[in-house]
Amino acid sequence: MWARVIEFMLACWLAISPFIFSYPSEATFFWANDFITSVLIAFFALISFYAPLKKMHLCNLLVSLYLITLAFVLKGHPMESTLQNYMVLGILFLMIAIVPTDASSSPRPWRDFYGND
Repeated sequence: MWARVIEFMLACWLAISPFIFSYPSEATFFWANDFITSVLIAFFALISFYAPLKKMHLCNLLVSLYLITLAFVLKGHPMESTLQNYMVLGILFLMIAIVPTDASSSPRPWRDFYGND
């Protein structure tokens, strides 16, 4: 559960990034990109708490690869701090997205054997 909470927290950080880094008003692509990717990350993190969709947090791997690719493609763009933010967040999401939602619990066979769920 802690990994999904961190993903949601980082999605909130990505959503408020335009205000922290003070994007210019003509940078509508970056405003929209931050909002859409943060909504996707938060959605995938929250929907993975629903038992039939518990693997949906792995979709955040695609979003993180998108952020890293965007940082590489737009290298040399005047908004360097934004691209650095994308790179750091992409790497963080790559590390956290592979952690299972129930990582703080013991493995399923152990829980079944001992009868505690």
